Amino acid sequence: MSIGFDFARPWVLVLLPLVLLPLLRRRRDTLAFSYVAWLPVDRAGRALGFLWRALAVLAILGTVLALASPGRPQTQIMRTGRGAEILVLMDRSRSMDDRMLPSDWRTIDPLNLRPQAESRGERKSKVARDLLSKFVAQRTDDRFELMFFSANPIRVVPFTQHDAVVQAAITAAGVGRGLSNTDVGWALIAAIREFDQRAYSGSRIILLVSDGGAQLDEDTRREIAAGLLRNRITLNWLYLRSINGPDFNVTEGQSESMPEIALHRFFQTLPTTYRAYQAESPEDLAKAVDDVGRQQNFPLDFPEQVPRRDYSRMFVAAAAVLCLLLLVYRSMQLRSWS
Repeated sequence: MSIGFDFARPWVLVLLPLVLLPLLRRRRDTLAFSYVAWLPVDRAGRALGFLWRALAVLAILGTVLALASPGRPQTQIMRTGRGAEILVLMDRSRSMDDRMLPSDWRTIDPLNLRPQAESRGERKSKVARDLLSKFVAQRTDDRFELMFFSANPIRVVPFTQHDAVVQAAITAAGVGRGLSNTDVGWALIAAIREFDQRAYSGSRIILLVSDGGAQLDEDTRREIAAGLLRNRITLNWLYLRSINGPDFNVTEGQSESMPEIALHRFFQTLPTTYRAYQAESPEDLAKAVDDVGRQQNFPLDFPEQVPRRDYSRMFVAAAAVLCLLLLVYRSMQLRSWS
């Protein structure tokens, strides 16, 4: 980090020669005496005269510098914390507006499960937003980036440690309805590329929040696997299971013709770490988010931009105090003359 000093309006410094004005002799300051040696030595007068000129010079100097807007320029500092760089890749397809199962879904008759979910369940997107909001608020040392995707990925917030910006972006995910098309493969490739130009400083995660899968072609699979390995990224999938959707916990009788199963099994073949969290109710999703938080808590080095700091007010205050002292001196001088 380099600490410097600059001026936002350096052209104002051309007024600096004005500080010499108090040092110039005026005609009324010159008195005629026939013999100067007859005058008594006035040490107090000389001291006050010097003080008056010094205050005037400093007052003008402070005013000119304040107008030039001095300050410390924007800098970049390296900070060390415990956490991770987390890219949240959130599904904004229309299916995310469906409802999750209620908390007591295991006690409900399977024939009544769908009506019960549609009447009492919470929307997947809202549950995900609420839990992600709490997740971000609890992890103050992490750096977050937020991307939405349906047919195309949308970069909403670049990597930042400013929670208020991330929270606003999470809230914005609830505006409007999602699209019908979903391209998980292209979204993952775009998310991986966000790490390409970043220096590796610690743990990296892509947190995929989605209720659907995809049948990826071979080229897309190779690009995803190579990108995750190149950037050393851990992939976590918060799978929001739909009613009657495929169950990751059931290993038999499920074919890769199901997009969710096909995507899950591809992720299991990745050369990097992959974790799947199946959530059927809000409680399941909350447990999954908590587990992600426990897994990723390692030392993390990251740069932080420190904005420019303006010192104009300090110089204005100093000039005002000096002018006040000049007024006090002038009033005392006028009183002595009277």
